[in-house]
Amino acid sequence: MTPELREKLLAGLKDGSIVPYLGPGVLADVKNAASGAPIPADSDSLIYAMNDGKPMAPKLMYEFPRAAMNIELKRGRSTVTKFLTRVYGDTAWTRGAVHDWLKDICPHYVIDINRDTQLQDSYADIPHNLIVGIARIGGTDFRYKLYFWNGQSYQKTEVINPAIPVLFKPMGTPKPEAVYIASDADYVDFITELMGGFSIPPAVKELRKGKQYLLMGMRLNRDTERMVMADMIYAAAQPAGWIFIAEPTDKEKRFCKKVGLEIIQADVFEFIGAAVPA
Repeated sequence: MTPELREKLLAGLKDGSIVPYLGPGVLADVKNAASGAPIPADSDSLIYAMNDGKPMAPKLMYEFPRAAMNIELKRGRSTVTKFLTRVYGDTAWTRGAVHDWLKDICPHYVIDINRDTQLQDSYADIPHNLIVGIARIGGTDFRYKLYFWNGQSYQKTEVINPAIPVLFKPMGTPKPEAVYIASDADYVDFITELMGGFSIPPAVKELRKGKQYLLMGMRLNRDTERMVMADMIYAAAQPAGWIFIAEPTDKEKRFCKKVGLEIIQADVFEFIGAAVPA
């Protein structure tokens, strides 16, 4: 990465023309505050954590949503919800370097496909909008909930205030309510409505027009995350943005070329000037 590109990315993040899109890799340095164990964030680590540290059948190890669907069918959807809340809502974790860095920059619009609360904690000092993805819930045509953080607590709302930061957590969060997109059935419902335009608030559809994106901590070798991402960045500028992948696969190279993402063969921790987690 050239110094010129680095300055361009930093300037765009600060002025809002470039939107951070956070994947599990941004949590690579986050540890359990008591035990020092790494936070389960990527697909494999989540499956192991959900299955008491043991692997599941090879066909279930392919992707967390598939494994979560298996658990849901055997023990109920609430089992998966309780697991994710125990991990992300009830466990104390160390702060991640990427989230501390983002707190200083304070981008106006951030997309975070992780289910932890570190992004929300980064904005705890200022009022902000929170959008949380939902699935398989009756009584509404939409696949999101809206909240307003007043500096003290979250309140449900029906509108987005575009003058203050917008945090989009499409895969859910334990705070203020434990709501997650986790199993295959959740993703099918959410992505179907995402393609139909019902998983993104109208104000965000306007906000995102012509934006570019910086994907951090992401890999694009799984169809589920690629489908979510492609629809989340709809109406992007061309080129659509950049992604940090130190060692991209041929599949990732082809997909990035197709959607207009330039691959930066570096690690996000190098970009922010932090030590790369072992």
